[in-house]
Amino acid sequence: MRKISDTITRLAAFRAGQGFQINGQGRDRLSDLGDFGSNPGALRARIYVPDDLPEAAPLVVVLHGCTQTAAGYDHGSGWSQLADQESFALLFPEQQRANNANLCFNWFVPGDTKRNGGEALSIRQMIETMVLAHGLDRGRIFITGLSAGGAMTSAMLACYPEIFEGGAI
Repeated sequence: MRKISDTITRLAAFRAGQGFQINGQGRDRLSDLGDFGSNPGALRARIYVPDDLPEAAPLVVVLHGCTQTAAGYDHGSGWSQLADQESFALLFPEQQRANNANLCFNWFVPGDTKRNGGEALSIRQMIETMVLAHGLDRGRIFITGLSAGGAMTSAMLACYPEIFEGGAI
């Protein structure tokens, strides 16, 4: 549990506009996933794979909220640090400004939240590419999201229930 003094320090740094770093991790720890399919939702795929990832490791799909980037969400949440500690791969689908000016996933657009279409299919294609490229366990794929990412998480769980072992919103 975080101490109140730590929370106050973080809030003060935020108000002052300082680049506060969590555990010294101010750099972008994510890399780009290249070609992952037809990408009908025109999303970017960012990934984090720990150096010593064992065969058949789990995959966690992490969806950011509006006005966020994948790297910013990772920096603020510590997902990549947790992946190092617990040995799982991360996939961060990332919205592009050309799709949504506020960088929100388009959870409210029917064409983007249907099975085999739009952003939902792009994310599904990213997952398949990650599983094949890194020998991940298809039985241990999880998804989570914050805000608009949470809404898209709900859409993904509804569109592809057979893919996910679990999800958190």
